[in-house]
Amino acid sequence: MRIAVILLAALLVQSIANAQVTKLNVGYVGVTSDNAAAFIARDTGTYARNGLEVQLIYMNSGSTAVAAMLSGDTPISQTAGPGVINATMNGADMVMIAGGNVTLDYWMLSRPEIKTAEQLKGGAVAISRFGSASDFIVRYALQRLGLVPVKDVAILQVGSLTERLAAMETKRVQATVLAPPAMYQAQMRGFNMLADISALGLPYQATGVATTRKFIRERSDVVRRYIKAHVEAVHRFKTDRETSIKVLAKTLAISDKQLLERTYDGAIAEHKLPAKQYPTLEGLKTIMTSDPKAKGAKAEDFADLRFIKELDDSGFIDKLYKK
Repeated sequence: MRIAVILLAALLVQSIANAQVTKLNVGYVGVTSDNAAAFIARDTGTYARNGLEVQLIYMNSGSTAVAAMLSGDTPISQTAGPGVINATMNGADMVMIAGGNVTLDYWMLSRPEIKTAEQLKGGAVAISRFGSASDFIVRYALQRLGLVPVKDVAILQVGSLTERLAAMETKRVQATVLAPPAMYQAQMRGFNMLADISALGLPYQATGVATTRKFIRERSDVVRRYIKAHVEAVHRFKTDRETSIKVLAKTLAISDKQLLERTYDGAIAEHKLPAKQYPTLEGLKTIMTSDPKAKGAKAEDFADLRFIKELDDSGFIDKLYKK
């Protein structure tokens, strides 16, 4: 009888635990180290420990990620500021809820025969889509190099990082912007770095975590658990080199040890991936300056800081890094 009671109690506990697990589709754009926190959270069981059964779904562009978020197919997504701002200015209710990467960790690379910005005149640069992060970065980089976008250099919509690199290899375009590890791979193949965008020191809301205000209202408990898992995964990524490099090797399909270590060391820098994962309001302002529709808006319109602030105010984040 006693054994039966114990077994029944165990089943009830398991039943309650299972009932508390929430299935969640999460989108991500680009197979890059910018999405490392999501990969780490999935592969180390961090999502599961926070009661989430997360399915990571690849999106080939920021606009696709936005559309999937607004439809509810992926109510949370790893995406960048431009898509959030553009969608919100067109009537959506999207917000950044975690900062992720808060600088432009990109290089502008050119074909081997293009060694200077002047030689790029009359050529073409590849981006993913107009209005995307890559579009903003290309225009910004061209201006810093003394070139007029569109007038001096054509801007072509090509697609993902892989597709942009392929377009450069086949001479369809003369340059593009790439993130780690693709930018390191391109350099190893003989392409030239025309500009290190991250060295320009521009605050920018790159790949972070976004959702809709509607989802926050309806499922704030899920959002809260997701952000906690995200912060824990950022900590694991920044402090557990061995595990993190293994996860990067798997998700980025890279076996080259030197390339993996270079990618990892660049990705964990505090100025890029801060421990306290607030969306960057200054970075959102940077993006807003290039969007005429955002004139008169405030950076706070595109971010909800409450979930990171709760963890910060409770001392949770500080305790993580003191362990």
